[in-house]
Amino acid sequence: MNQQKNTDETAQSTAPIGGNATDEQIFENVRAVVAAAADKKAQEILVLRLAEITSFTDYFIICSGNSTRQVQAIADAVSDKLKRRGVRPMHTEGYANAEWVLIDYGIFVVHIFTEASRRFYDLERLWRDAMRVEVEV
Repeated sequence: MNQQKNTDETAQSTAPIGGNATDEQIFENVRAVVAAAADKKAQEILVLRLAEITSFTDYFIICSGNSTRQVQAIADAVSDKLKRRGVRPMHTEGYANAEWVLIDYGIFVVHIFTEASRRFYDLERLWRDAMRVEVEV
């Protein structure tokens, strides 16, 4: 994965999201996602550690918004916060519809749902073997 450099003076870190990133740098980016989501009043924020059970990512961060507008606001806050840290997504899906926005950072993936979509897709059940991680913000 490529390390992205940030020229924004407000950047807190230019830690890469993979490659040479330490576990601590990765987890600091996960913590930044949780903080950004919490700032936008995301509900039921959950972090799952998948590293031991899959090879495509280390973490899922899952949360919900009350409306599509709130889902987009959470997605914007997450993207903006990580961009200031020098981290850019590999891919984003679902922003226009905003029932389920997926932001793929490679080493972690952010899932932002409306409440109904979260219940329907039930990623928590699908990935029930993953370790739940407590994140203090």
